Amino acid sequence: MTLWIALIATAAGCYLLKYAGLAAPRRLLDNPWLRRFATAVPVALLAALIAVEALRGEGQALAWDTARMGGLGAAVLALVLRAPFLVVIVAAAATTAGLRALGVG
Repeated sequence: MTLWIALIATAAGCYLLKYAGLAAPRRLLDNPWLRRFATAVPVALLAALIAVEALRGEGQALAWDTARMGGLGAAVLALVLRAPFLVVIVAAAATTAGLRALGVG
């Protein structure tokens, strides 16, 4: 029963959050501070997610994985070279897989 309560509460929260974005007054959306905040937050969250996933070890511990870091480096290089997103993903995955196949990591 607790699972259903959590599921319904989460669904209601998601709906209300989406509705709040649609119901926000235009003057609030035109605020320069809010516009900068809305631009910066997704970038910060994505960077944090990449850092945590790149350094994920056993359990809650962080660990260095050379193959994973090589893939991250390949992705950064592809981004610097302004490669399309799909090329960035393939380069990172291929580099990580290649390093793992070589026994690095």
